Amino acid sequence: MNGGLRRRASVVAAGMALGLGLGARVAPPRAPEAELHGAVALVTGGSRGLGLALSRELARQGCRLAICARDEAELEVARAELERIGVEVMAVPCDVSDQAQVSAMVEAITRRYGHIDLLINNAGIIVVGPVESLTHTDFERVMGTNFWGVLNPTLAVLPGMRTRGSGRIVNITSIGGKVTTPHLLPYTCAKFAAVGLSAGLRAELTNAGISVTTVIPGLMRTGSYLRAEFGGDQAAEYRWFALNASAPYPVAISAERAARLIVSAARRGQAECTYPISAVIAARLSGLLPGATANALALVDRLLPEPPRQPAGTRPGAAVEASIDAPVLRAATILGRAAAEEYNQVSPSP
Repeated sequence: MNGGLRRRASVVAAGMALGLGLGARVAPPRAPEAELHGAVALVTGGSRGLGLALSRELARQGCRLAICARDEAELEVARAELERIGVEVMAVPCDVSDQAQVSAMVEAITRRYGHIDLLINNAGIIVVGPVESLTHTDFERVMGTNFWGVLNPTLAVLPGMRTRGSGRIVNITSIGGKVTTPHLLPYTCAKFAAVGLSAGLRAELTNAGISVTTVIPGLMRTGSYLRAEFGGDQAAEYRWFALNASAPYPVAISAERAARLIVSAARRGQAECTYPISAVIAARLSGLLPGATANALALVDRLLPEPPRQPAGTRPGAAVEASIDAPVLRAATILGRAAAEEYNQVSPSP
């Protein structure tokens, strides 16, 4: 390292130390609690699952809504439902991994509403299976939606928020972005990246009047296991994932309760929102005892299905369920099935 670089590195290090030492005294105050009535909120992945639950909660808060998803039919179902409860809603087909589509969507929403006050980056996909059964394309697809699908909408709304000197961005990440989860490696990689992006955005945007909240959910009952994709021993992978995603509280939290927590955190401008308590404990233990956590996760991996000799790609959970005779499993996942039906996750053609 030459002398100039060494001096610059020393200045940066000194600045970081000073910031950490005096942060409580000099940090900008938290943004005042937002009044959401009349605010314009964009929810990505808003047609089903947690996104639909969030859209309903924002509607109860009096927001004017924009929702997006790739599936136009699902969007129409969600739009019609939200309009029935009296909310103004704009539904825009959009693949958030595509920067051009996102830019066009934000322009269309801005033309209709004038601006966007609140962005909730919620869209995501899940691919389950041992790494030996997954492909490079699986990682690319998950990263495209779960990371670029956070960055693209954020960059699209930032110019308008900067001009107004206000705005709120909420990034739905996962406990998988704090604690590596076996057989969810593409998802975990993307969520780790999203957590880092979200925390960095908050550091850079607070002084511009823009609040960024990182949401770190643990298990939620949203019915997502029917839409997740399963590789490896598909039936076995589906069983363990569906059972966990259908667990009662406090292991898994309902989508409605999660939506209330998230919207409340957004309104208050919280830096981070982690739930339920099992996720809080897991994140803290991983930070304090990374080695012990890694060893514990290696033990968990031993309990998960072995990869087959000849992987056969991936299939959606609904298709896997339809191919197996599992009345006991269906009975054990009754809470998850109820959530799937409540939040538009049941595909008419698995």
